Amino acid sequence: MNNLLSITTTATDQIKKIMSNAPDGMDSIVIGVDKSGCSGYSYKLDFGNSSELKNFDTILKDGTKILIDPKATMFLVGSIMDYRTDKLASRFVFDNPNEKGTCGCGESFSI
Repeated sequence: MNNLLSITTTATDQIKKIMSNAPDGMDSIVIGVDKSGCSGYSYKLDFGNSSELKNFDTILKDGTKILIDPKATMFLVGSIMDYRTDKLASRFVFDNPNEKGTCGCGESFSI
């Protein structure tokens, strides 16, 4: 799917740093969505082994491999994944046009 998820260069640079310390056998980052948080859903990132994860959408960008959990696809269509740093935190963020609202702390969202 072409417009599933766009990933900024800042995010791919951070993924490369994270993958340089990945456990043996892990060759990708898996993005999913969990039903949790005060608004309903939260983004989930984990290491993955692409040879073991079938039917996942794969995004290859700048030498990184990102796998999208099939259950998360409908939540992520049209989103942009970025990595941002401010005075208090650094984290991956998703600019998601499908979100209807977020919680006060920014950790969860509703669709």
